[in-house]
Amino acid sequence: MSKTYSDSSIRVLRGLEPVKQRPGMYTRTDNPLHIITEVVDNSADEALAGFAKVVTVRLHGDGSVSVTDDGRGIPVGIHPEEGVPTVEVVFTRLHAGGKFDKKAGGAYQFSGGLHGVGVSVTNALSLRLEVTVTREGGVHRMAFTGGDVVEPLALVCSAPKRASGTSVRVWPDAQYFDSAEIPPQQLERVLKAKAVLLPGVRVRLEIEDKNGLIKDEKEWVYQDGLSDYLRSQLAEYLIDGLFWKFSKYAPASHDTFAEGEGAEWVVAWTEDGPIVRESYVNLIHTPSGGTHEAGLRDGIFNAVKSYIDHHSLLPKGVKLTADDVFSRISFVLSTKMLDPQFQGQTKERLSSRDALRLVNAMVRDPLELWLNEHQEQAKKIAEFSIRAAQTRQRAGQKIEKRKSSGVAVLPGKLADCQSDNLEERELFLVEGDSAGGSAKQGRNKDTQAILPLRGKVLNTWEHEADRIYANNEIHNIAVALGVDPHAPDDTPDMSNLRYARVIILADADVDGSHIQVLLLTLFYRHFPALIRAGRVCVAQPPLYRVDVPAQGKNKPARKFYCLDDGELEGTLDRLRADKVREGAWQVSRFKGLGEMNPVQLWETTLNPDARRLLTLRTDDFTGYVREVFNKLMAKSEAASRRAWMEEAGHLVEADE
Repeated sequence: MSKTYSDSSIRVLRGLEPVKQRPGMYTRTDNPLHIITEVVDNSADEALAGFAKVVTVRLHGDGSVSVTDDGRGIPVGIHPEEGVPTVEVVFTRLHAGGKFDKKAGGAYQFSGGLHGVGVSVTNALSLRLEVTVTREGGVHRMAFTGGDVVEPLALVCSAPKRASGTSVRVWPDAQYFDSAEIPPQQLERVLKAKAVLLPGVRVRLEIEDKNGLIKDEKEWVYQDGLSDYLRSQLAEYLIDGLFWKFSKYAPASHDTFAEGEGAEWVVAWTEDGPIVRESYVNLIHTPSGGTHEAGLRDGIFNAVKSYIDHHSLLPKGVKLTADDVFSRISFVLSTKMLDPQFQGQTKERLSSRDALRLVNAMVRDPLELWLNEHQEQAKKIAEFSIRAAQTRQRAGQKIEKRKSSGVAVLPGKLADCQSDNLEERELFLVEGDSAGGSAKQGRNKDTQAILPLRGKVLNTWEHEADRIYANNEIHNIAVALGVDPHAPDDTPDMSNLRYARVIILADADVDGSHIQVLLLTLFYRHFPALIRAGRVCVAQPPLYRVDVPAQGKNKPARKFYCLDDGELEGTLDRLRADKVREGAWQVSRFKGLGEMNPVQLWETTLNPDARRLLTLRTDDFTGYVREVFNKLMAKSEAASRRAWMEEAGHLVEADE
């Protein structure tokens, strides 16, 4: 193998080649649903702009999918800069589209598309893609194979002058996906959500048999979208009067937000039954929430707290939190923003800072007014919130009583293991319910217990032991462990210790590192005996998976997991040395534990024979280690933290 590093060593990926080389950076690779959703989103944006009235998705008998709308149709003239038909630019150029011009009067003032990579990614990962555009009195058609033009744009026939629309037919390329099948229930959920968010727009799903005949069809139309949907989800659990629908958008004269920015929402309070919480930004579903949900949460909390304070309803000694107010709230939130920022191309979580201020500003004042106009409902909402606060505070005081009685009431989310041998038993603290679900399915049920953690735990560095149980996640960890919090110079009772190892399992990103630090702070500060004994570990999930196709009869298909970029390069170098054709392999990047299925999680992170663990052990609870923790976690050390970051910040690589 040549070790020469010269000018010719640098390779530039052009056109759609980056998508084919790293599909996991642009879309989900478990199945083709997301690349089809990109096409549906374009049709939905036409409806959002007020031009499309019908969106139809057809699953063809040959495995292809077509998406058709009656919107304006993609422009077919020659692009002034690229010199090729504009429709070709849309499907073959990354970062090209009509959604960058967000000013009033642009083609799409509000849309989910930001980066212009959506349908070009669909094109790159498809065996064939055909697009038919009707506009300006003609029907135009072109086709692509693997992202390349194979049938140039041509006028097929004439059409009525007012007729317009776009139809895109996609044959997904199975080599880029774990499964070539589109999950029908997930597709229906996507289409139903579009209908909910586009009142009056008909969204159709047609399914063909192998002969091309329609064997099943469904249609969704919601005249009163959000309200109808939430009522159908909560059904008999709704309480009369505790249902609030509102929308508010910024006028042209607004000082802070652009004209038309704002939100529509429906909120319901229930005493029991399911909790439904769904959010959207410019029709894009955000299942992981984000800053717009945080804005709704803040707006509702501040309005309810203001009402409670104004009427002096809060009992003495009770402190209200946002979790208390939100404990029995269901909502559907649809936000409109000119330039939303998401985490990743799959757009599962909104990260725009302005969204928090936008939704908070739109929600708080209308809710305060509604509460004061509906006194009976307002008092019930106040009662729900105060009751939740009292329950939370009692729960924080109950742990000593439970332990003194000799009976440990284990957390409901804990999936315990079955072995009675302490040294075999392991407790995994897993970031997020999604990854927790995969871990529960992939674990060894005899020796491995799983406790999912929701969100980030409390920073316990400056909290006394009797105060940390107010945090529900820490309460659950302590009860599951069977050990009381203690100081470094204490001799704690370890007779009830339930696990030999506590393993922190978080995403390999900034948020995951933050969660690791918070949990390590908890153990170092309040469970030092576990640190001394080397019973606290940090799992190291891989960032990459490399799939190598079969090479003849004697070399079956293989897959490798790589911890980081360095390991990835080493693996690729070994493959080259093994005479594997350059580029024959596929490299996928895991964006988080939630992307791993149970088998992958077992193979990489749970299996004791294959996983990698960092074991934390120290006897230093008064010297250098304590000083580092204090600098990182103490509120009073903010200035020294900032000085340290300014001095050493260049040593950290940016998390992209």
